[in-house]
Amino acid sequence: MIALDRLYRRLTAAIPEWPLALLMRLCVAAPFFLSGRTKVEGLLTLTPSTEYLFAEEYRVPLLPPETAAYLATYAEHLLPALLVLGLLTRPAAVGLLLMTLVIQIFVVPTGWPTHLLWAGPLVYLIARGPGAFSLDRALRLD
Repeated sequence: MIALDRLYRRLTAAIPEWPLALLMRLCVAAPFFLSGRTKVEGLLTLTPSTEYLFAEEYRVPLLPPETAAYLATYAEHLLPALLVLGLLTRPAAVGLLLMTLVIQIFVVPTGWPTHLLWAGPLVYLIARGPGAFSLDRALRLD
């Protein structure tokens, strides 16, 4: 037990927090950004299939389908970009966590294993911040 405790302490001391935070930012940004890219043609023009999906399958309460389609698509582009840069990391992570909750509750209730994989890094970033290798830290925003 004592030897394992020493090993764990050495590992903790040997691995700084900034690579973990960077890894979390990148690993959770990728699926959201790639999902956003499937919804558009060119830079940010919604595809007809995106409009159809939000009108017929991705129904969320309180928002008209067209509004939901634009909000989700733009969020899937902007928020991951902010995470990669480490700029406004905590608000971006909160936005993606809220999006994950909406997807879980209203769109794909059976998708909880994937949604947990997204929620883990997002909660880490909300709690711990972007790490030293980030624009937030460079600009003293965190």
